[in-house]
Amino acid sequence: MNQKLVIGEKNRLEIFRQTDNGFYLRAQDENEVLLPNQYITPSMKIGGEVDVFLYHDSEDRIVAVTTFPQAIVGEFGYFEVVDVAHFGAFVDWGLPKDLFVPKSMQKIPFKVGMKTVLRVCKDDDTDRVVGNHKYTQYINKDTQNLSKNQEVKFIVYKETELGFKVIVENQYDGLIFHSEVFGPLRTGDKKSGYIKLIREDGKLDIALRPTGEANENLASQKVMEVLTANNGKMKYHYKSTPEEINLMFGLSRKIFKKALTSLSESGKITVDENGIALK
Repeated sequence: MNQKLVIGEKNRLEIFRQTDNGFYLRAQDENEVLLPNQYITPSMKIGGEVDVFLYHDSEDRIVAVTTFPQAIVGEFGYFEVVDVAHFGAFVDWGLPKDLFVPKSMQKIPFKVGMKTVLRVCKDDDTDRVVGNHKYTQYINKDTQNLSKNQEVKFIVYKETELGFKVIVENQYDGLIFHSEVFGPLRTGDKKSGYIKLIREDGKLDIALRPTGEANENLASQKVMEVLTANNGKMKYHYKSTPEEINLMFGLSRKIFKKALTSLSESGKITVDENGIALK
């Protein structure tokens, strides 16, 4: 359970008391917040705990909701602009009250219908949650805790001639070269990938598949899984076409052939001109 109420983040709070307007939840420091009736479910009981998101509602009150936005404070999301005013803009982030993006936090003037990647932040002066388009200041260049082939999560924020620029783990600047992309990839996509290279300037090269030995191990696992699901025998071998292999196993022909060799040498399968089979 949370020690205190934290606006803009996930809170685990105690269901403390009930009123006509809903449940009042409290943190360990005994501060309370309302969970409106529309978010209450039959499983919620006084004395129990519930995960909620806290933000300021349309009447500027701190309120708890059980639906979570596309991104919370410290995270990046892909949002559509739904309204524009002289002092800023509003984007849809999945909650009844839209997320405010101050004009001072826009790299370019926002227009209704525009879609863009923003970092969700907390305004130091007002303690309110806002969207920030100028997120360069939040990029971390200290990569000493990262390692090659490490699995990471990322969001795509821009396509360039070289590839797709991504924000990795909500803090690192990365790039996926076009040669590493094997399917549809668009701005705003959130996916998992692998660190291919850690550059001296703190930027990362990201691959959608693990490289080297890690990739070969995963490929072998994939072949075994598909083979087992097909009664232990399939008409695929070293001479199968790249299209056939990719369609069935989701692997390149090169990696598939390495996996067959590895599995054959370890005595797990047999391979001949008729196909592969479990031993």
